[in-house]
Amino acid sequence: MSDREPPRRRVPGPSRPVRSDGRRRPGPGSRPARRPVSRRPAGPRIIRLGSPRPRLRMVSLALTLVMAAFVVRLLQVQAVDASTYVSKAEQNRYVGRTLAAERGGITDRDGVELATSVDAYDITADPSMFTPKAAKVADAPEQAAALLGPILGQDTDAVARKLSTKNTRYTLLAHRRTPQVWQQIKDLKSTLAAKAASDKGTVNVLAGVLAVPASKRVYPNGDLAAGILGWVNADGKGGGGIEQQLNKELSGRDGKIRYAQSGGRQVPTAGSTETPAVAGSDVELTIDRDIQWAAQDAIARQVKESKADRGYVIVQDTRTGQVLAMANSPGFDPNDLTQANAAAMGNAALQDAYEPGSTAKLMSMAAVLEEHAATPTTHVVVPNRLHRGDRLFQDDVDHATWYLTLNGVLAKSSNIGTILATGQLGTTQKQANRVLYSYLRKFGIGGHTGLGFPGETAGILAPPDKWSTSQQFTIPFGQGVSINAMQAASVYSTIANGGVRVEPTLVRGMKGPDGRFTPAAEPKKTRVVSEKTAKALAQMLESVVDDEQGTGIKARIPGYRVAGKTGTANRVDPATGRYHGYTSSFAGFAPADKPRVTVYCAIQNATKGSYFGGQICGPVYKQVMEFALKTLQVPPTGAEPARLPVTYKP
Repeated sequence: MSDREPPRRRVPGPSRPVRSDGRRRPGPGSRPARRPVSRRPAGPRIIRLGSPRPRLRMVSLALTLVMAAFVVRLLQVQAVDASTYVSKAEQNRYVGRTLAAERGGITDRDGVELATSVDAYDITADPSMFTPKAAKVADAPEQAAALLGPILGQDTDAVARKLSTKNTRYTLLAHRRTPQVWQQIKDLKSTLAAKAASDKGTVNVLAGVLAVPASKRVYPNGDLAAGILGWVNADGKGGGGIEQQLNKELSGRDGKIRYAQSGGRQVPTAGSTETPAVAGSDVELTIDRDIQWAAQDAIARQVKESKADRGYVIVQDTRTGQVLAMANSPGFDPNDLTQANAAAMGNAALQDAYEPGSTAKLMSMAAVLEEHAATPTTHVVVPNRLHRGDRLFQDDVDHATWYLTLNGVLAKSSNIGTILATGQLGTTQKQANRVLYSYLRKFGIGGHTGLGFPGETAGILAPPDKWSTSQQFTIPFGQGVSINAMQAASVYSTIANGGVRVEPTLVRGMKGPDGRFTPAAEPKKTRVVSEKTAKALAQMLESVVDDEQGTGIKARIPGYRVAGKTGTANRVDPATGRYHGYTSSFAGFAPADKPRVTVYCAIQNATKGSYFGGQICGPVYKQVMEFALKTLQVPPTGAEPARLPVTYKP
């Protein structure tokens, strides 16, 4: 046997994996095989970028958030706060304006226009178009005002302030300008617009000036009946007279329109909402234009000739109480109030209170006859002087003792005779005072006439227990009591109407927008004295004009029987409250035996020539009465006057 070791038997172990290149991977405990050194090709080094996915996710998130914000805002605008934003948009886009109602006209009794309305324009502006941003110029309001001021007749600074108004898209620059004024502005706008189109440095500063159709009050006859008509102020409201008294009826009812606008112009396709205006009613007066003209002409001439402060004439229909004319001098033209005297802008015939003087004796005689204290032929001894109370009374002329009838007392206008006659109204003076006062009130003295005219005075008549010692004896002949001209005329119309007082009226009726005419309400009627007393008084008044001893012979009208009475009273100066100058007057009616027309005239403070009522108002009465009788086609009666005795032989 050999002593060599037997060969060792290899115990199989876990197999080692084989690499793709055919070599086995080292097993556990084996030394790692050395990797072969790779040789990279020479050239630029390549930089690998990171993955873009994170950045895309960030951008997507940001966009999502932005879109979410837009969606939320859109929901807020269109859903949550939709009505609020719509309202704000409409405030900026839509504008509203008033549609002025057409003012009703005023005519005389025959339909002749005395006041009417014509086309005009309210000049307006949109202040938002005059801001530096909108106008592209810093001083747009000032530039526009410099152009508009002279055309509108306004101060340029005032116009500039209106154009600079903030937080509004509407301002009124001028009321009721004529179409010619608006045409001037339109021509300027067109010229500036053409220059702005060709020259980039020129700005149309009038682009925001607009016009709204309106109407302007016009008085076709100028100053005729201005005291009755009044005027319309800048706001389109009546400022005096009938225009003020019946402003509601004349004005109608304004409408409204709301429309979309852009650049100061209406957008016709955007629609609009409109409430139509309702036109005012037409007013028909009792005035006769021709008689009014005659009265106004006559009193204006006499006031000028006598260099008097003022005067008035009233013509009244004795049967109906309708006023046919009411004239004042001086007057005014309501078409141009800038030239009017403020003191003449009222209606002095209704607004002046003055002591009437001897024309008031008619009321005293009415009381005496109605109370059967005397008759027209009762004898009255009239001394040269009469002592009563604390005064010594006298007539306007110095005379020896007169032996007059009661008719003669009125014909010669004796103050002393009137005091003696009215003293028979009671067993005591206080009782006589109360009786006389009651008749004065029945005739309408101390109260408003019933016309309801703006500014009308009721006059002054104290209660009899307040009469001073002198008033007890001066009131019977028209001193110590104050009236207006309409009250005086109404007294004579009452006697002419058979002793029934009819409240005077100036309005015959109104015609509404539908064309229907509504007559005025019937005036109030009051029996003051009996028809017998009224007839006797009419005959006594004839003696004033017809008898050679009467004071009213200048009022005679050939062919007609005329009843009338003169008056000359001490006048209280309204400026000082003291007696200064005289109130001259004449009142009467014709035909005396079948009365149709009453005329009353009064002139205040005549300073040239005579101041006696018969001398300066008698002729005015005659002129106006003649014209009225012819205009109304009143024929003479042809009857002979009664010719009551004026004096008697003792």
